Amino acid sequence: MNKRSALLTLEDGHVFEGFSFGYEGAAAGEVVFNTGMVGYPESLTDPSYYGQILVLTYPLIGNYGVPEFKFGSDNFESDRIQVKGLIVADYSETYSHWDARQSLAEWLTTHKIPALSDIDTRYLTQILREKGTMLGKIEFSEPIEFYDPNRQNIVAEVTCPQPQISGRGNKRIALIDCGCKRSIVTALERRNCEVLRLPWNADLSGYDFSGLLISNGPGDPQMCTATIEAACLALKSDIPTLGICLGNQILALAAGAKTYKLKYGHRSQNQPVVDRLSGRCFITSQNHGFAVDERSLLEDWQVWFSNLNDRTNEGLIHRSGRFMSVQFHPEAAPGPLDTSFIFDRFLEVVGY
Repeated sequence: MNKRSALLTLEDGHVFEGFSFGYEGAAAGEVVFNTGMVGYPESLTDPSYYGQILVLTYPLIGNYGVPEFKFGSDNFESDRIQVKGLIVADYSETYSHWDARQSLAEWLTTHKIPALSDIDTRYLTQILREKGTMLGKIEFSEPIEFYDPNRQNIVAEVTCPQPQISGRGNKRIALIDCGCKRSIVTALERRNCEVLRLPWNADLSGYDFSGLLISNGPGDPQMCTATIEAACLALKSDIPTLGICLGNQILALAAGAKTYKLKYGHRSQNQPVVDRLSGRCFITSQNHGFAVDERSLLEDWQVWFSNLNDRTNEGLIHRSGRFMSVQFHPEAAPGPLDTSFIFDRFLEVVGY
């Protein structure tokens, strides 16, 4: 098999030459890395990666192929691949798994996502850790400009286009979709909730529900002005609220706190956090590039979780116990299910 070469160029001038195993077309975005060993079908379809070129630090990728691509399956978090491009050290052309239906290369090519192998991902990751996340572009023969997804509201590009209802239960949970992972909806449905999935800019005053969940999503939380306003309404109306990932940052902004961009973010399935109220520690799945500035929190709010690697914020809770949020993913997918109890705690407040 003849492999076509292509270049990954970073905005600081670093250039990496690799070989294509996906769609042979140019792409640009924010270059980020994930340290997970498995879970590329889930990660590649996670809307939080929208606008980004994903670097997988685990050296061998593709060896278990890709299951049948069907939205609603436990293997996929949305109805399409969300990343702009994929970078790996070693791509396995031969795959083996009982559930595999196609190779990773075939899947990427079908969805027109470029991917490069034979890249020194260890060196690339060291650059991103030392200098911070930066813009990059994958080029074959045609040139392309750098693209910064954080300069616009990309949540508007990954949200649901109109309200949707799924699941059955005695309580209705309104879910503001900022790029929501399918697994969050599933976690609520399995707990006998009716889920009202709403666009990022929905006016909550026009709907009837018992609790509010603000989902994960890509980009800068300060761009989501309509979602912040919805969270403010929930706080003023005393509606039980749970924020996840981007939802943690949005709830903090609604409460008067501030957010900031992390140097290179947290993206993996092995991030340790500590519950600051109980002292218990958990291993969590994470995917975010922004964080809450704990110093800006008002008196009515407590730090709920902290990251044990860099001490950044991993969750907030109001002293009333009715409003809470976590920076990590309690639904996992991929990753450990250690913190799935977060959903149960939220639903207890709702009245289940």
